[in-house]
Amino acid sequence: MKKFLSLILIFLASKCFSQLSSASSLPQQAFSSHSFCPAEIKAFMRCYPDIDYTTTFDLEQNDWKIDMTADLFFERTKKPKGKKSASLYWAGGRLLPKEELANKENYWVLQYKYENKLRDPKSYTKEEIEQIKQFGSAENRRNAPGTPMFFFDWLYSAQSRVIIEDHIIKTTFLGRPTRIHERVYDKLKIVEKKILEKKNEPEVKAFLSNLKSADAYHWREIVQTSRKSFHAYGIAIDILPKRLNRKAIYWSWEKDKLGEDRWMLVPLEKRWMPPKEVIKIFENEGFIWGGYWAIYDNMHFEYHPELTGQSGQS
Repeated sequence: MKKFLSLILIFLASKCFSQLSSASSLPQQAFSSHSFCPAEIKAFMRCYPDIDYTTTFDLEQNDWKIDMTADLFFERTKKPKGKKSASLYWAGGRLLPKEELANKENYWVLQYKYENKLRDPKSYTKEEIEQIKQFGSAENRRNAPGTPMFFFDWLYSAQSRVIIEDHIIKTTFLGRPTRIHERVYDKLKIVEKKILEKKNEPEVKAFLSNLKSADAYHWREIVQTSRKSFHAYGIAIDILPKRLNRKAIYWSWEKDKLGEDRWMLVPLEKRWMPPKEVIKIFENEGFIWGGYWAIYDNMHFEYHPELTGQSGQS
């Protein structure tokens, strides 16, 4: 009996191997399966749950192809609803169109560990200072790899200024006028509500009384690059105070004042920062804070649930 079972197992294994060999000889054929989809792809998809996904392993490209469909308009725009679709390849976490797969090393990955701890500049080594200096150089910002924007261009309908402005909403944030993308409107309003619930706490109260502006949407490129800023998507917001009290807030402004070698060494106590509670509220709704970056931007919050691990919709 054992010998008979062994023969059956050998037969099934050989048949399975034969089928896989046959499939691999047909590079145009692809396998469609969520079951075998890598965990990191599933994790990314969970951050944008209102998108319909179909994952297919493309044998020719030796990569996962992700077909996506989402609502084109939302109720708040009071425009007819429709659907939009896109097909991108995982490309090691970059989400690239097929024609860009050969150039994937020119792009950063979209999903990585979000470091939300402040690093004291006093702890920087000479090598790290040189690396940060190089990273912030004009030449590096022009020529270095950058964030692949293909997924965001599709998701936020950011193919052009005319197109995206159909999806930008005029509103207020903490009493200041702003313009935000319709996809993140609800999230920003939750942030506002939670901050106002703590308005009587001393640090939050001082923060609110010193708030000058809260600018979000602005169709522009990142300084010294040819890549769109996330302000151009209406998913980044700058919280600018009325008074800085001689504190640093933005790396590039300090670079202009202090020079190439010193801007990254500004002590933490000499940098303006929102209250820790405000930063936490933003992060809990899927926003990252620019104050944690080596090229610090302490007024800046940016919506990236794929980095904070938060669900993308309320």
